[in-house]
Amino acid sequence: MWYVYILKSKTKPFIYTGYTKNIKRRIGEHNAGLCLSTRPYKPFSLEVFVAVKTKKKAIQLEKYFKTGSGIAILKKRILADKS
Repeated sequence: MWYVYILKSKTKPFIYTGYTKNIKRRIGEHNAGLCLSTRPYKPFSLEVFVAVKTKKKAIQLEKYFKTGSGIAILKKRILADKS
C-alpha cells in the first residue's frame, strides 16, 4: 500500500501533504528535522492518511490535495473540527 498523509504543525499554522510507502518512517523523518521543507515547522501530528494501492494513485491524490479545490476540501470536510 501507498499512503497520502496530512501533517499539522503543533507550533505553527502549517499543514503538509505528502506520500510514502512507509508512513511511520516518513513521519519520524519529518519530526526529526530530516526534511528541509518541513524542518522549521516541527513537531508534527498526523491528522489524516489515505491508503491507496499504487504509487501512481498516491502521487495523483497528493497533487490534488495541493490544489486550490483540494486544500478547500481538506480544510472544510476533512480537517475541520466540528466537536
